[in-house]
Amino acid sequence: MTLLKNHQKMKSMLIAVVLLFVTVASGYAQAGPDDGDGTVPIDGGLSLLLAAGAIYGGRRLARKDNVTK
Repeated sequence: MTLLKNHQKMKSMLIAVVLLFVTVASGYAQAGPDDGDGTVPIDGGLSLLLAAGAIYGGRRLARKDNVTK
């Protein structure tokens, strides 16, 4: 029984690794617009990620403080 579980686990791990490599390779294969200056614009997505991280961290700290009191 454990051999079958190990086989299934290895199969799912192999599929995950293959999908990861395919995703990364396709990301590098995309040609972007040539701006000429070589800079990457930072848009609203980064600020949304920072805000989400701050909210998540604040909630975790608040929950931790409530549990320890």
